[in-house]
Amino acid sequence: MKFALSSEQKDFAASLRDLLNGAKTPSIARAWAEGDTADGRKLLTQLADTGLTALAVDEQFGGIGAHPVDLVVAFTEIGRAAVPGPLVETAAAIPALLQSLDNDEAAQRFLPALAEGTSLGTVTLGDWLPRALDAAQADVVLIAEGDRIAVGEVGAQFDSVDATRKLNAIAVGEVVAEGPAVARATARALDAGNLAVAAQLLGAGRAVTDLSTEYVGGRVQFGKKIGSFQAVKHHLANSMIGLEMALPLLYGAAIALAEDSPTASRDVSAAKVAGADAAERAARAALQVHGAIGYTAEYDLSLWLTKIRALRSAWGTTAQHRARVAESLRSAR
Repeated sequence: MKFALSSEQKDFAASLRDLLNGAKTPSIARAWAEGDTADGRKLLTQLADTGLTALAVDEQFGGIGAHPVDLVVAFTEIGRAAVPGPLVETAAAIPALLQSLDNDEAAQRFLPALAEGTSLGTVTLGDWLPRALDAAQADVVLIAEGDRIAVGEVGAQFDSVDATRKLNAIAVGEVVAEGPAVARATARALDAGNLAVAAQLLGAGRAVTDLSTEYVGGRVQFGKKIGSFQAVKHHLANSMIGLEMALPLLYGAAIALAEDSPTASRDVSAAKVAGADAAERAARAALQVHGAIGYTAEYDLSLWLTKIRALRSAWGTTAQHRARVAESLRSAR
């Protein structure tokens, strides 16, 4: 199978990159971490205007109903720019959750505003996602557990290694859906969320590699630019190889979700593991070639390093996803 983006998808990625490059996202991320979310909300509104928040929402609920590969394209750019906020929840997980139910009542209630970008959403999904991201900034807070979906009541806040990620405990409030279909809907939301996070990880991995390539092209040591040293070249080349090798798994998982393949969950887990491992290798290489400056919070590289560390274990740890892949393969024998 050939994985190649269409010209429209490439243009969409380029338009998002232009928007995010002009938005100076590092300063927005730092402000978001300090609780000043005004510029971040403006950026999220601009992203909604591009259609990003409507991609996974069906047309009957005011969305576009795009292919999951389009979601991968979008979230790769979100990761590349280190955009803060609950975009995975708003644009991927909640649409999958509510559109997989037996009736459209909850979807009709929440999805039009999420698709339009006038609301932000966040969600918890049982043991895989026990805390909600940025619940204080969300207009829609949902909790899916067992056989019911409810509006969540926001509880205690917890910090993350990534200062832009504020996590909240959520208690069950008004029940908006219940029954056996909830378990299936929760599984679909988990897969959609992990697909978007895997794309974010690849985008973040590319960002730290790009930053490193730029840095070593100007940093002089022993009278030479360190980018000319063979060891540095090998580190960055290995980073790019790892990221490129993970990309087909990501596209394959998106296609499996679109086709409702019986291996879709396994494919998503494989993509998440590959993306997390590749991004972490890229982050380690970036930190090594930058040296001591890479450790400083004031240097922009730190924004991506901490985000990669946080996303690696978000929406299920690599151990959980490896176990899911292994169990699926055992069952297929």
